[in-house]
Amino acid sequence: MNHKKERFKAMILAAGRGVRMRPMTDNLPKPLLCVGNQTLIEHHIENLARAGFLDIVINHAYLGGMIETALGDGSRYGVNICYSPETIALETAGGIVNALPLLESKNGDELAEQPFLVVNADIYCEFKFAELLPMLRQMRMGIDTAHLVMVSNQEHHPDGDFFLDSGRLLSAGKERLTFSGISIYKPSFFNGVKPGIVSKLAPKLCQAIAEGSVSGEHYKGVWVDVGTPERLRRLDAQLRNK
Repeated sequence: MNHKKERFKAMILAAGRGVRMRPMTDNLPKPLLCVGNQTLIEHHIENLARAGFLDIVINHAYLGGMIETALGDGSRYGVNICYSPETIALETAGGIVNALPLLESKNGDELAEQPFLVVNADIYCEFKFAELLPMLRQMRMGIDTAHLVMVSNQEHHPDGDFFLDSGRLLSAGKERLTFSGISIYKPSFFNGVKPGIVSKLAPKLCQAIAEGSVSGEHYKGVWVDVGTPERLRRLDAQLRNK
């Protein structure tokens, strides 16, 4: 197979209100906050572009027009950006389902079960997205419907989210880790979620994990949940001093 012709799509989740970041987010969407002379969302776009993800979908809600104005069609980053606006924030699963028409791929006249990459706009990481290309190819042919990148538990989230054992996400086990906000899904993962309806991701993940259809990996590199002004300031100082 000629992998060079493959073009997997990616989605950046950028519809969050960023309440904990106020007052900085009163007049600016959280993905446009700067760290190290660049906005959070631009870090992701450039990292995705380097990895070969040239078709990017971005959802937005609060002050979303500012995101479209700032990023445009993506041509200056060497990518194609499409937008999935939300009148109200639909939460993660709802936002992805709303964007599925932009993310799904066709095989002839039929929709293909082509997996796609998803990353939260409000994290900073130095994860090499190209490392997920083999998993995207594997998932296309396999039975798993989701793959999660996990990180070690943080001081502000000591209990983690899910258990990881031998590359599988489990409901119980020995090593509980934190979901990084980087993941891969097949469109069928979202079966049963109605378009336009607010829908959280966690219940779908818990169900899929219980069914044994979610794989995972532990990323141990640079990763920051930019969830408070203090974490933003700390990260900004670190990046400017590099």
